[in-house]
Formats: sequence, structure tokens, C-alpha cells
Amino acid sequence: MADEQKVTPFRKTAELQQGATTVDDVTRALPHALGPEKSLLSSMLQDPQEYIGVAIEEKLTQEHFYLPSHSTLFGFLIDLFEGGQEVELVSLVQRLLDRGLLDRVGGPSALTDLYTYAPSPGHFRHHLQHVKDKFVLRSIIQNSNEAIAQAYDAPDEVAALLDSVEAKVLAIREGSETNRAPTIKQSVAEVVEKFQALLAGEKGAQGISTGFEELDRMSSGLKAGEMFVVAARPSMGKTSFMMNMVEHVCIDQGKPSMVFSCEMSAFQLVQRLVFSRSKFAMSQLSRGYTPTKGDLQRIQRASMEVSGAKLFIDDTPGISINELRAKARRKKRDEDIQFIAIDYLQLMKSRTKQAENSREREIAEISAGIKSLAKELAIPICILAQLNRGPESRTGKNVGVPRMSDLRESGSIEQDADMVGLLYRTAYYAEDAQEKEEKAGEAELVLAKNRNGETGHIPLTFIADLMRFETGAPAREGEA
Repeated sequence: MADEQKVTPFRKTAELQQGATTVDDVTRALPHALGPEKSLLSSMLQDPQEYIGVAIEEKLTQEHFYLPSHSTLFGFLIDLFEGGQEVELVSLVQRLLDRGLLDRVGGPSALTDLYTYAPSPGHFRHHLQHVKDKFVLRSIIQNSNEAIAQAYDAPDEVAALLDSVEAKVLAIREGSETNRAPTIKQSVAEVVEKFQALLAGEKGAQGISTGFEELDRMSSGLKAGEMFVVAARPSMGKTSFMMNMVEHVCIDQGKPSMVFSCEMSAFQLVQRLVFSRSKFAMSQLSRGYTPTKGDLQRIQRASMEVSGAKLFIDDTPGISINELRAKARRKKRDEDIQFIAIDYLQLMKSRTKQAENSREREIAEISAGIKSLAKELAIPICILAQLNRGPESRTGKNVGVPRMSDLRESGSIEQDADMVGLLYRTAYYAEDAQEKEEKAGEAELVLAKNRNGETGHIPLTFIADLMRFETGAPAREGEA
């Protein structure tokens, strides 16, 4: 083909920098495999039903082809195949001519040359891997070249540059760089498939269950790419609520999960998890209570269940958003985590220059970073947040009732979040002992924002001795 000799030059970055002395005037072609590219296209032209289908299954894209003519032809073959049209040489030439693409693929002679290239069809997957490998090498070179150029520019935000470089390298490994821009046809197909699954009542069609029935009903579960903010004043039980969800997701549903705890140690969280799950109140021991055989059996069972769960806890205090993102990416790659919980947002750090002089800017960067991480990893992230003193300043029936405007230090949290749940316990604001006793155990999660569903009040029961929330309002004496 005429353009086979038109290899793209790559001049090493070092020679573009002052002081470079080792690779002057060196020009190299980017890695490519023209023979395997021709082999793939030839097999697809000769047996389109078999080999175009294999290419789609293997997620081969136009970007994998080095020559522009090969890339154009492959994209055209995919369009014909997905449109249910016959792929045959004579009509293919005419269709390319009608679309004004014939010259771009090298003309009729180039198509004939490809068709008669006649490689062994049995080598299709082997050649496909060659093409993929060369694309990976080109991606490495391109990203490395960009990183070198940015590093020579001496950026102020070194941590941000490192985070960006790592994300690009991991994207190459996971093959996600070529799949980031789905076509409208693919998106519509996904929507229809999801709708049909919901009609069929498939549980997997919804998001991950939180373990709280009313919350699951209103939200349809925690969905991939979403950020769920649970906010409250201190001592409302934010961490307990979060760990109840983690327990349900990781242990009851068996989905690998990761917890970032800026406030409590891993030991404290696991201790809470074991005794909350076993329904045994640790406070009883300080009052001289001796555990029964049943208590010990429940504790042992809970210990084994927690021990066998794929739960990863990072208790680095004051972790930065870039460090958290890097650790989460590695766990996603190595363990395929399906859920992340973070305790809590205001204890995290952002180390950019802009964040140094503005707490609001810092919180905005952290919030945006978590949301982008949820989208990048395609998993839900639950993050706790602190409210300001607004609930305490209210009077009458509204005392203690939180609002979204109470989120501390930045309105960006409200903007970035897909769901915002405001947690509070009415007994905490009781004016006397009698009222406190009457309202004991009453809790509520106000789903104040739900981008893809309804909002409203979700009644909960808080069992203080077990640090545990349960669905529904607490049962009272005399109630059915």
C-alpha cells in the first residue's frame, strides 16, 4: 500500500531539551506491525461473520491500527457488520466510493491486495495480539513523552502530575484508554439492556444494596460511578452507619470493599464490626457481665465471617486525595474492589498550591477528586462529611434537623454528590431525661439529594450499645 512507508516519526524528548547530549538528530518510528494489521483485515474481508465478530469481542478499535488507511477500513467494516449489511469486496468498493472514503483506504488496488493477502486464518488471534501489543507500546511512548515534557516544565503541583501519570499508565494496562468514548449506539444499547433487566426483576440490574430497605428503594442501590455523601454533626453515628453498609456489601454480598479511615484505626473499626455483627455489646464487660456460651459462639462466627471477607482498611491519618486515589487504583487493579467508604472528607488533605491558602478550595478539590475516582473505577464511593453548627441553632420542631446548606466549608460537596444523606438522632437534642428516654433509638436519614430518584425521610433505629443502625423506626411497647 502507498502509505505503508509513511511512518510517524518520534523524536526523543531528550534532544528537545537544553543540555541533551546523547540522542541528537535521532528519529525513530513508533512501534507498529503492518503485516499483522493486514492479516487481520484480510481475514475480516474473507470471513466477516467469523472474524469481525472476534475483533469486537476482543475490543479491537480503530486506534489499535497504526496506518490511517487500516484504521479507516476497520472502522467502516465494523459499521457495516453492526448494521447487518453484507461485507463483500465489490459492494465494499462501491460503498467506500459513495462515502468518499475509497482514496483514504488506498483505492481498489489496496483493497484487492488486502483481500488476497491470504494469511492463515488460524493465526488471527496471534496477529491480533501483535497489533494490541504495538498499540500499548505506542501509548507508553506517547504518555511518557508527555510526562517528560511536563516534568521538564517544573510544575508546581508535582503530586498532581504524579497522580496523572499513574492514572494514564494504569489505563494502558487495563485497556481502558480505547474504551472511554462509547458511541451513541452503544450507550442506547446499554440503556435498553438495563431497562429490560429491570422489567425482568433482576437484582443485578440495580446498584449495590446498602442493607437499608427504604434507602435501597429510593436510590435503587449504590451505582457505579456515584458518590454518596453521608453528613451529620459529631456523635450522630456516621461511622457506624458507614460500617453497617460496608458490612452488608462486603460480608453479606461478598463484594471486595475498601475503607479509608482518617479518624479511627483499623483495629477500632474491625472491633466495632465484629461485635456489632455478633450483636454483643462490649460495654457489658465493664459492668462485670460474663458472656454466655451463645454470646461466644456468635462472636466466633462473626470473627470468622469478618476474617474471611475481602475488606481492606487504610487508616492513614490526613491522607491526601492523590495518595487515596493511587491506593484505590491499585486495589481495584489487584483485588477488583466494588465499593469504597471514606471517613471522613474534612480530615483529608489536598496538597496543591491553590489549596494551601483556601480551605474551601481544598475541600472542593477533594470532593471533585473523589467523584472523578468513582467514575474512573466505575464503582460507588460513600464518603462521610461533617456538618456545621446550623442544626443546633434551630428551634422548636426543627432543632437538630440538618439541611444541605449545613455542609461545612464548601458547596462543591453538594454539587459533586449524586446522593446526599443527612443523618441525625432526635434523642441527642432532647431537652430532658424523659424526652430522651421517649426518643431513645430514633434516628433518621434525610435523603436530601438523589440525582436519579426520589428524596425524603428514611426512619432508622440506632442501637447505641452495638453501634448499629437498622431499617425502620424503633418498636415501642404496645405497638403491633
